[in-house]
Amino acid sequence: MLNRQGRPTQAGEAASEQHATFTGNKALQQIEPLIFEIGHHETTGVDIDAPAPFKPRLGKHARKDGIGLPGLSEPEAMRHYVRLSQKNYGIDTGLFPLGSCTMKHNARLNEKMARLPGFSDLHPLQPLSTVPGALDVMLQLSHYLMTLTGMPAVALSPKAGAHGEACGMMAIKAAIAAKGEGATRNVVLVPESAHGTNPATAALIGFSVKSVPARPDGTVAVEDVRALLGPEIAAIMLTNPNTCGIFEPQIVEIAAAMHEAGAYFYCDGANFNAIVGKAKPGDLGVDAMHINLHKTFSTPHGGGGPGAGPVVLSARLAPYAPVPFIHVENGTPRLIENKDDAPAGNQPFGRMTAFHGQMGMYVRALAYMLSHGSDGMKQASEDAVLNANYIRAGLSDLMSLPFPDHPSMHEALFDDEWLKGTGVSTLDFAKAMIDEGYHPMTVYFPLVVHGAMLIEPTESESKASLDLFIATLRDLAMAAQGNDKARFTAAPHHAPIRRLDETRAARQPVLKWVKPQPIAEAAE
Repeated sequence: MLNRQGRPTQAGEAASEQHATFTGNKALQQIEPLIFEIGHHETTGVDIDAPAPFKPRLGKHARKDGIGLPGLSEPEAMRHYVRLSQKNYGIDTGLFPLGSCTMKHNARLNEKMARLPGFSDLHPLQPLSTVPGALDVMLQLSHYLMTLTGMPAVALSPKAGAHGEACGMMAIKAAIAAKGEGATRNVVLVPESAHGTNPATAALIGFSVKSVPARPDGTVAVEDVRALLGPEIAAIMLTNPNTCGIFEPQIVEIAAAMHEAGAYFYCDGANFNAIVGKAKPGDLGVDAMHINLHKTFSTPHGGGGPGAGPVVLSARLAPYAPVPFIHVENGTPRLIENKDDAPAGNQPFGRMTAFHGQMGMYVRALAYMLSHGSDGMKQASEDAVLNANYIRAGLSDLMSLPFPDHPSMHEALFDDEWLKGTGVSTLDFAKAMIDEGYHPMTVYFPLVVHGAMLIEPTESESKASLDLFIATLRDLAMAAQGNDKARFTAAPHHAPIRRLDETRAARQPVLKWVKPQPIAEAAE
């Protein structure tokens, strides 16, 4: 039996399982062992001449045993890594529905620009006189980031979202200390639905954390914030649009309440891609916000990085921006690399990283901005919101919405109410998506929603890809509600590696490869 794409149905696939292969391979789906299991310590892929006689100088530090690395020929090594790459899933493979950290398509134009000589071969220790073009890129990127956010200053050097959080909160801490309130303003408010990095960042730099409850509609009420304010409150860390995919309707009032109490407003900018060109955080009362360049401005993310998390700062925090930063004097940009060289009125809190940040990311983000223009970036935000609501509309008759009263912004959030009585869990549903060729959505987050399923398509996806994704999830949902438990509880059935004990793997990780015993020895 064939499906509408002309491929075998599950019944046909089940029949193919009866035909085991000697290698374990299934046509182009090839089994690939660990490199330690295919290489041998006694062989090498290269010929190295014996060294001339020499006197070792390592003394007691000299290695006494073999290094233990497997030897492979060049074709063997190449095949190993190519086969591993074929098991990877990324934005270039298909729709990537992870919520709140989703990657959008990384345009190849951006990659071409980042590989231009003068950018790709820069060294951070080059004399500044040799890199005026790099400084100009940093200056232009800074200009557009400040323009899009309505903020007067930006720190480019943070290398990721959480690193940017630390930067913004350290600027807030420095500003509080400068007012002589460092010993008293030591509590940060964090909503229940926040990213876990928010309370972790606040605690890491010495603040205590107090939780702000979420309203039944998934938003934060200004009344709840005001009830917690006092002379000990340093700041609030609020995500907007929030992790439930909702624009906080009282964000302006919350910012005003924080400022009236002498505190600061840190906005987690992970979801800025939903409002670029539509709303400026500076106009909303934000004092500091990090920007995930990988999602908002299409630079690579995570394993495809390195990342970048620039932080925009309000006039209240601009003097405390970390070094390095660019200062323009008489029309000439100058990179300020040391606190002592900062212009009068600036009090940098210190340095976030060894050098200047990630030049490749700056180039990619700037190329994205220039190629889209202000109207194109605004349309990208509108399309991201449209795509999220399209998925929501396509699934809401089968899958339950925890917050039906608000339209979705960048992502659509479902809960597991619709799975009650089916014997299928959120995790089972996510694992079954792997069999259908999709990376699962974010599950069980945010914690304020039971059995959460968080889907973010970004604007990168066409209507055709969204339609297929929706149809696939509808098929899975109807199977779950139709008592087809076997399709879910043991899924994935077709992945190279079947379902793992993820809890045990997290709590008892095996971090070192140990050669397996031969079967006969293990039996004894």
